Amino acid sequence: MKILVVEDDFASRKLMQKLLAQYGECDVAVDGREALRAMKIAWNERNAYDAVFLDIMLPHMDGQDVLKEIRKLEEERGIMGLEAVKVIMTTALDDSKNIMGAFRSQCEGYLVKPITGEKIKRALSEAGL
Repeated sequence: MKILVVEDDFASRKLMQKLLAQYGECDVAVDGREALRAMKIAWNERNAYDAVFLDIMLPHMDGQDVLKEIRKLEEERGIMGLEAVKVIMTTALDDSKNIMGAFRSQCEGYLVKPITGEKIKRALSEAGL
């Protein structure tokens, strides 16, 4: 499995990499813009990501906007249904506005920090990965 972790906090990014290493190749992006560049490169190389663990509070472009842009770019490329990347939001925000906004923008999961191996395992399973 090919995974992209989008997280601006160094310690959180390292933890996510460690927890996800058992599931496959894990790349990182430190903000929303870098995440979108990584997604485009992967699509162009025909080596798309299977999962994205996406923080909401990011510099330059928040995770909610990144999720919307990912879905827009997938639509433009004809990527739909089971071919679409599974996006799991990872955040300290557990309010209904952010949770509902993420699911309306078609995320597959929503994990509230602190992130644990059990939460990741469950989210991947629920996303069909």
